[in-house]
Amino acid sequence: MENPAFRPFETLLPEDEALPILRETLAGAEDGEIFAERHKSEALVFDDGRLRSASYDASEGFGLRAVNGEVAGYAHSTEVSIAALKRAAQTARLAVGDGGGTYADAPQATNKRLYTDADPIGDLPFPVKVETLREIDAYARDLDQRVVQVSASIAASLQEIEILRADGVRVRDTRPMTRLNVSVIVEQDGRRESGSAGGGGRVGLDGLIDPAAWADKAKEALRIALVNLEAVPAPAGAMEVVLGPGWPGILLHEAIGHGLEGDFNRKGSSAFAGLMGQRIAAPGVTVLDDGTIADRRGSITVDDEGTPSQKNTLIEDGILVGFMQDRQNARLMGVEPTGNGRRQSYAHAPMPRMTNTYMLGGETDPADLVAGVKDGIWAVGFGGGQVDITNGKFVFSCTEAYRVENGKVGAPVKGATLIGDGATALKQIRALGNDMQLDPGMGNCGKAGQWVPVGVGQPSVLMDGLTVGGSAT
Repeated sequence: MENPAFRPFETLLPEDEALPILRETLAGAEDGEIFAERHKSEALVFDDGRLRSASYDASEGFGLRAVNGEVAGYAHSTEVSIAALKRAAQTARLAVGDGGGTYADAPQATNKRLYTDADPIGDLPFPVKVETLREIDAYARDLDQRVVQVSASIAASLQEIEILRADGVRVRDTRPMTRLNVSVIVEQDGRRESGSAGGGGRVGLDGLIDPAAWADKAKEALRIALVNLEAVPAPAGAMEVVLGPGWPGILLHEAIGHGLEGDFNRKGSSAFAGLMGQRIAAPGVTVLDDGTIADRRGSITVDDEGTPSQKNTLIEDGILVGFMQDRQNARLMGVEPTGNGRRQSYAHAPMPRMTNTYMLGGETDPADLVAGVKDGIWAVGFGGGQVDITNGKFVFSCTEAYRVENGKVGAPVKGATLIGDGATALKQIRALGNDMQLDPGMGNCGKAGQWVPVGVGQPSVLMDGLTVGGSAT
């Protein structure tokens, strides 16, 4: 069912007027489209025992793109009208030049529906959302007398897009998003530590604000904070590392995933450029990017060029077999688009981006992975990190990690960072657990100044030779 709140092109940009302008703009171009978007979001933050902030944002606009070879002209406007479209056409047309190209075929149509088109912002009255946050705050404080600070937030948004091509093909998608997060700070003997938990996806708010759901998040946030309260300084040096399942896949996303995006490989700036068909990972390692998983944060029914999302295998049994592609890079590389052309908003041109990127599981019991570590750490949670795409070098901080010696899990450690490079780390994988998980739905990915929601996942992974940066000598 089409969302009744969506104002279609026929109202804002009547097709009998917009299509001739678009066709004239793209005459001689190889690709291009009008991308119209309407977006609204709401966020509530309850902090220090009171509603700290409540915000609502709504925006609307369109972008006009003309593609010719490696050149793309892009113009956008917050005014959705024929007059604004004519002005945008003058700028976008500059990229076509003398033209001479053949306009690419339209993406294949799809009737697939991966998520609801209902507006999650309207799921619950505003007072109910505030009261839910108040209840979370009280519940978390009652869990342990050492809790001194609680922060809880609810966020919901709805993005409605419509794409119009010069061949008359029109594609629409309505994308909901919700998230709930709980953070706590605990104090004992003058020492303070924090923990957080959260998640969501392309679902309504009802499930997230269910007491059973948010109580679990509050308990998990407290558990992490209390673990860190007992943490000792992390060791430093090259050692074995076991990565936990689920969210630690963010390391896979950053250190490896970006290097498998088509534009970096076409330009030769990726550490994996020129290695198609070659072994880049240990045997048994299979990595996929899958935008077709229902209700997931990183899923998209169609990408922002209108190409249906796909389940793409990037690495199969250690062999590089595919890259993630948008339409422009796919055409320049002589391959098919993979449904990975994404953009932050109408004000941005699309580029190859990840959706839900994850590593398949193996056959080993996770407990056996840890038992096989002679000297290392078990990294269960991750925070921020930095990656250099050209060489894959990464630095990631651990939010929850434990010392492991002779197969025995010891004290939690604080201040651990993992240092290495993606290409080497892939080959240093020694074993994979049978516990593959996807993250709870909290990932955002930045690239070239654009942010899009993503998902990650992996099983427990035993790796050799990572450098652990810590505070112990």
